[in-house]
Amino acid sequence: MTLVEDVTGGDPQSGAKFVRRSLATLSRELLALGHPADPATVAKLLGEEDFALRVNAKRFPGPPHPDRDRQFRYLQEHLDRFRQHGWPVISVDAKKAELVGDFKNAGAVWCWHPEEVNCHDFLTDALCRAVPYGVYDVLANRGFVRVGLSANTPAFAVAAVRAWWALLGCKRYGGAGRLLVLADAGGSNGCRPRLWKQQLQQQVADRYGLAVTVCHYPTGASKWNPIEHRLFGPISTNGAGEPLRSVERLLAFVRGTATRTGLAVTAEVDEAVYPKGVKVSTADMRALRVRHHDTCPKWNYTFSPRRATAWI
Repeated sequence: MTLVEDVTGGDPQSGAKFVRRSLATLSRELLALGHPADPATVAKLLGEEDFALRVNAKRFPGPPHPDRDRQFRYLQEHLDRFRQHGWPVISVDAKKAELVGDFKNAGAVWCWHPEEVNCHDFLTDALCRAVPYGVYDVLANRGFVRVGLSANTPAFAVAAVRAWWALLGCKRYGGAGRLLVLADAGGSNGCRPRLWKQQLQQQVADRYGLAVTVCHYPTGASKWNPIEHRLFGPISTNGAGEPLRSVERLLAFVRGTATRTGLAVTAEVDEAVYPKGVKVSTADMRALRVRHHDTCPKWNYTFSPRRATAWI
């Protein structure tokens, strides 16, 4: 073990160790010292000493935000309140954009022969670039995915929320009068984009007379957003290793996603064009009927429909 002492690191608490040299390099160094051993033998010897190949472990979340725990507690209070009254709660986010065509899709499938795909993932070779935006109904354990063929903009995100309510939400929660939206702090549905807030006011709150409360997960905490592991995870598993050669094929894998807990997913295409860089003026922002909450106001706010007479 002298050969690996100077390049060995580990955890002093658990005793786990790892070595940075390759098996072939160690084999040659042992041969130079008069101890012939092939790489397989070197691997066996290292295993007997509790060495193993390791990958980097992500454990450091960065400087803790002073309001992180406060926001999670506040978000959970809202979630419990809405669940208790049977009011709708949705978790929203955009999934990774997919190139539609003969492109490799990560994962493996049981088959006689592997699917043959392009060597390179060039956008110019794609039929289109699909952007799946998901809406996960937390109380009903139902998913709704709207596959856009344009850009992932705040207007596109709100259009997916509006479509969910028009097609599914109003039938399940028609008399609720209010809606809780759980979203990440960044991206098209982040806490900063003005267009996201303006469109929620106009296209959801005003159009359907809903009091819409938005709670954002703190920066760096998006993995706790329910949609990530309850909807996007199963969708990725269902379509793993299958080339997405058409939008219809992509929709089929999304619609075919199911879990033991009873998840069912609805999907449709959004062929509208959503231009980037749309600006919302300060005057338009002031016209919104939005109330920022006292607790973490940047991450929590409620839109009141213009037909309503009071805030919730």
